[in-house]
Amino acid sequence: MSVDLSTQYLGLKLANPLVVAACPLTGSMEFLRRVEEAGAAAAVLPSLFEEQIVHEEEELVKVHEFGTDSFAEALTYFPQPQDYRTAPEEYLELIAEAKRTLKIPIIASLNGVSKGGWTRYARMIEDAGADALELNIYYVATDLNQSGHSVESQYLELVEAVKQSVSIPLAVKIGPYFSAMANMAKRLVDAGADGLVLFNRFLQPDIDLENMETTPKLVLSDPSELLVPLRWIAILYGRLKASLALTRGVHDSQAVLKALAAGADVVMVASVIYRKGFGEIGKMLSETRDWLAEKQYSSVEEFKGCMSQENCPDPAAFERGNYMKALTSFTGKPI
Repeated sequence: MSVDLSTQYLGLKLANPLVVAACPLTGSMEFLRRVEEAGAAAAVLPSLFEEQIVHEEEELVKVHEFGTDSFAEALTYFPQPQDYRTAPEEYLELIAEAKRTLKIPIIASLNGVSKGGWTRYARMIEDAGADALELNIYYVATDLNQSGHSVESQYLELVEAVKQSVSIPLAVKIGPYFSAMANMAKRLVDAGADGLVLFNRFLQPDIDLENMETTPKLVLSDPSELLVPLRWIAILYGRLKASLALTRGVHDSQAVLKALAAGADVVMVASVIYRKGFGEIGKMLSETRDWLAEKQYSSVEEFKGCMSQENCPDPAAFERGNYMKALTSFTGKPI
């Protein structure tokens, strides 16, 4: 039985639902070629950070202005700011080269928290040829006087500002830590998000006791992390006019199938490639196709959302019912 794996995401027709998430692997043409050869339907480039853009602009101004009025030769000693190569400039060149070289859609990524002048880079990303833009909002509210309402407003204002900057589709990648996640998802779509990517990973700092300093700690995702985005994809499916992408904890074809059953349009992977290599993409696609054929599904679209909250036999399983059942049925004993 032939199975059609194609899907729609952000208005883009993709050959299949597997997309490589934003990570260092998508930051070079060498690896982007391998992503395409492995069978992934699209790639999200690593995030260009707001801090990177602001810092580089500030440093360029400092270098250009320092000493330029000290003596006559200094007026021509330093090159003009536009002559420097910066991380943002290289990022735009990567987009342009990827679009010239590859056939799969290229999704750029911006990571920021404010709606400052850096949003103009969203326009530059579009001009470079990106097929879509993923806005990754990572914000830790440490101010004791900042309310949840204020944080949510900041997210919505940022989405609105970026959406006004571009005409290409905009996906918004967020974390799950909102007191009213469903309502926040709706408001993000109302603000201009064409799709939601659930969820980003809030990487935590560690403490180095030997040197008494905080250190960054990046841990690859674990299959158990699938459950949180799986639940919210299932809850939101069919209730929003937006694409849904599931990312976090996808390490095999079973996770891909669960994500699609919940209602995901695409499933994003990264950690499994680091652990097992690019060949895992083809393996997951092959196993997904075989399973769908065995169960008599002719396409991903036919299967998609069959276990969402609105379609599954037990909708309460996605609310408190599952919590109670899990605890009351547990019979484990200590070692």
